[in-house]
Amino acid sequence: MSRICRIFAPKITLKPSNRGSPSTEITLEQHFDVIVIGAGHAGCEAAHAAARIGARTLLITMDMNKIAQMSCNPAVGGIAKGQIVREIDALGGAMGHVTDATFIQFRMLNRSKGPAMWSPRAQCDRGKFIWAWREVLENTSNLHIWQDQVRKLIVEDGTATGVETYLGMTFKAKSVVLTAGTFLNGLMHIGRVKLPGGRCAEPPSLELAESIAAHGVRVARMKTGTPVRIDVRSVDFSLMTEQPGDTDGHRFSFFPKTVSEGSPEASLPSLPCWITYTNEAVHERLREGLPDSPLYNGQIQSIGPRYCPSIETKLVTFPDKEQHQLFLEPEGTNTNEYYLNGFSSSLPIDVQIEALKRIPAFRNLEIFRPGYAIEYDFFDPTQLHHSLESRVIKGLYLAGQVNGTTGYEEAAGQGLIAGINAARHCTGEEPLVLKRDEAYIGVLIDDLVCKGVDEPYRMFTSRAEYRILLRQDNADARLTELGHRMGVASEKRLQHYLQKKSEVERIIRFSEEYSVKMNDINGLLENLGTAPLTRGCKLMDLLGRPQLTIDNVAPALPRLRELLDSISDRREEIAEEAEIQIKYKGYIMREVEQAQKMHRLEDIRIRGRFDYSTLQSISTEGRQKLVRHDPETLAQASRIPGVSPSDINVLLVLLGR
Repeated sequence: MSRICRIFAPKITLKPSNRGSPSTEITLEQHFDVIVIGAGHAGCEAAHAAARIGARTLLITMDMNKIAQMSCNPAVGGIAKGQIVREIDALGGAMGHVTDATFIQFRMLNRSKGPAMWSPRAQCDRGKFIWAWREVLENTSNLHIWQDQVRKLIVEDGTATGVETYLGMTFKAKSVVLTAGTFLNGLMHIGRVKLPGGRCAEPPSLELAESIAAHGVRVARMKTGTPVRIDVRSVDFSLMTEQPGDTDGHRFSFFPKTVSEGSPEASLPSLPCWITYTNEAVHERLREGLPDSPLYNGQIQSIGPRYCPSIETKLVTFPDKEQHQLFLEPEGTNTNEYYLNGFSSSLPIDVQIEALKRIPAFRNLEIFRPGYAIEYDFFDPTQLHHSLESRVIKGLYLAGQVNGTTGYEEAAGQGLIAGINAARHCTGEEPLVLKRDEAYIGVLIDDLVCKGVDEPYRMFTSRAEYRILLRQDNADARLTELGHRMGVASEKRLQHYLQKKSEVERIIRFSEEYSVKMNDINGLLENLGTAPLTRGCKLMDLLGRPQLTIDNVAPALPRLRELLDSISDRREEIAEEAEIQIKYKGYIMREVEQAQKMHRLEDIRIRGRFDYSTLQSISTEGRQKLVRHDPETLAQASRIPGVSPSDINVLLVLLGR
């Protein structure tokens, strides 16, 4: 694969000395359209998107060997997170491609439920994931990479204009995207031991947050953690339950790998995960260590996640629970390092090891490193526009954990939107803002901006009111054409989607028009455990039965078989998409109507039209929240916690609506 050469040609300025002759001190300066700080999952997507749109982009990272590092578990996707990854892919992002190239296990979660709940998840080879992402970035036109650490954001007249680094470089730009993850004043905790760091063995960023907060951006602290890493040679697998992956061909990306997309391609062996459980002996040792736990001895004061608690938090929160499930997950195809999902902890090292050795499968346990907690700075996301641009500093975009979120997928989704909008800012174009009925990414950003965070934010399907519209299978239908208009999704990707769309519509039209006769289908219906027909019906009506699928009725319907056989590419994917649209047509139409009603409130602009503090007819809490958030639209106001429906009605009356 060809490599794109990037040569820095810094502007060199000789500073005059007191004698009037130039001194040896120089200023190294480079000019870009977009600067992205940090090469985690948010930073990679931001830089990739901005560069593909055509902006001259600089990605600054502390370590080029840690690009897109999976700081916690080596997996992508999961409940609601998998939907976000498919949305990123549909818009033209790279996370889906990289995951498909490096996964060692793939599973579609929640298949026993309806398709609105299906969520893809992949276990990846951690090391290969990094290098696959690096290959994408190094072969993206307009993208430059610089290994360094940013110490200061340059702000002129309320606008971000560049950054200064510890190596003495000054980089100027029209917009800056900050994706620093857990590195802003990061502090790690293992028992009573405290170590500065953004990740294990990696230094924190100690001045950047202060340079931003100095301009009025609100900053606070959060906490997260990670489990012990185990040497698999010390594990007795005979005492654990194997959890294999799926073999039905599902993957994340809608688009096959091509050189023009700059995407890596690999074929890795499938590896299982393993399940075991804690027991009362484990719990007893953990309880003995609680006085030295940073979470309970006052050492950590910041807020941590409820949905993914540490093992010590589980013991305190659920004291009557006799066991907790643990998943032992491989870190890659060529390593003995395994990740123990479910055992996040910041207890002292000896407590972690001794407790784990009381699990039969771990009686001879050896570890590579203990679990630890980490505290870090984040910025109040209610000070952002929905474009992810700061309301305080123009041209500054924030994405990922710096906005109070957690998870690779949530970070990558924000990074993609921030990168697109940072590039559009350079040319004066309107920002891309995804609605809540368009994407989980839209739900995520709207929640952050309208509601703020009181704990690390994680996406769940329950957060989306339009789950039937926001399925993982139709992300390309929702977003690929939009991604193409933004300049991120390629023309080939668009044509690939349009071909699929045409085939799906062909199957749906056939099912609406084709009449099924009793004599043709009743024998098959009885074999499948569903009632026989008493008269003929359209195929669409027949497929509404839960026992029936396009594939299992096709043997009795020759014309349907012919139609399916005529689809040479992505037959299973196309048939699945058509079947979901057929089966759930009524539910889909109902949610479309609900979304259209909400759009009416989205169209009512209220920013700058009220002095909320003077509106005595609105509740005190409602006035305070409206003053603080200053929502753009009435729909955004309705989603702010503390703003009641009666408060919204008052605003409607005042607007004369």
